Amino acid sequence: MVPDHFEHELLENILPFWMNVAPDTENGGFYGQIGVNNVIQNDIPRTAITCSRILWTFSHAYLIYQRKEYLTTALRAFDYLNTAFWDAENGGLFWSVDRFGKPVASHKHFYAQAFGIYGFSEFFRATQDPFSLERAIDLFHILERHAFDHRYGGYIEACDRQFRSISDKRLSEKDMNCSKSMNTMLHIMEAFTNLLRVWNDPLLRDQLQHLLMDFSTHILNDQMNHLMLFFNEDWSSLSERFSCGHDIESSWLLAEAADMLDDQDLRKNIKEISLRLANSVLESGIQLDGSVISEGITDRTMTLSKEWWPQAEAVVGFYNAYQLSGEEKYLKIVPITWNYLQNHFIDEEHGGWYKRVAQDGSIDPHSPKIGPWECPYHESRMCFEMIRRIRGQEIRNGK
Repeated sequence: MVPDHFEHELLENILPFWMNVAPDTENGGFYGQIGVNNVIQNDIPRTAITCSRILWTFSHAYLIYQRKEYLTTALRAFDYLNTAFWDAENGGLFWSVDRFGKPVASHKHFYAQAFGIYGFSEFFRATQDPFSLERAIDLFHILERHAFDHRYGGYIEACDRQFRSISDKRLSEKDMNCSKSMNTMLHIMEAFTNLLRVWNDPLLRDQLQHLLMDFSTHILNDQMNHLMLFFNEDWSSLSERFSCGHDIESSWLLAEAADMLDDQDLRKNIKEISLRLANSVLESGIQLDGSVISEGITDRTMTLSKEWWPQAEAVVGFYNAYQLSGEEKYLKIVPITWNYLQNHFIDEEHGGWYKRVAQDGSIDPHSPKIGPWECPYHESRMCFEMIRRIRGQEIRNGK
């Protein structure tokens, strides 16, 4: 594996595409949706999720490369998140706004608040701007005050604008309407991990440890070695579905969180879970061409279309499993999945990445490259992680 290949993709395609194509120079912020041929669809609402992920991506790019143009894009995202998405009256981030910065969906989904923490804390890492850390800490306290379940542990899904109970808690139309979900829990954990890098708070540390235990005790299905997706308040599972993409993404994010806590017993426990998840995806979620399937259910019925983000997470997840275990089976799959990504998801003509391809490898012409969920964070983070990990391995090997 050559880190220069990942760096070339990052610096010559991913970051330039999002710097040059995504910004809305007329209204501010970033376009709500852009199609496969870079056709702008400006009537689509913009989400706090995409804006926060752009903020994380370009903050981290500036942290690593110190290029002014990356800071400029990070500042655009930072300003837009604070002006258009921040609820000045009640606190927290709206779900979505229109192109003029007016709320479209004003409810507070805690998945979106978590990504606000992730983005703001990374901006602080890159710039030392105290206001960004203040924002991240504000969102942490919002989660603790309004989302944490003191009886059963974990965090609920959503509230209304004023943090009152809401009937429809779904993250998206394809998700179940439930009290708790693996996906929200995963990204709260991810956000707390990043916040802990810059704010060593005892409560934050305790809550991150509790989240890791929630994954170990409630979310992981011990028989299947997959993460279950949807739960009641008491952690009773509501579905037999699992997500190979989230399993392999979780496998390395769990390990990263355990490393931040620096507890040897916890690290040992999470290492075992990480490898069980990676092995399960390797056995049941990878096709011969190296692609990762989207979802499955317990009878092994699989959804065979492919989306961009599980492929990116698999590259990192399997390399992480190799680093944890030393087992060559994980290392061998990494270049195969990376080659599949390069051959099927990268738009060589217009830049950026496609969202979805069919089983035969054909591009879905109706899926946007930029949208409410389509963002640069999975692919950029894959590149950042692989550059860091491979170069670190080369140093350790004396190359």
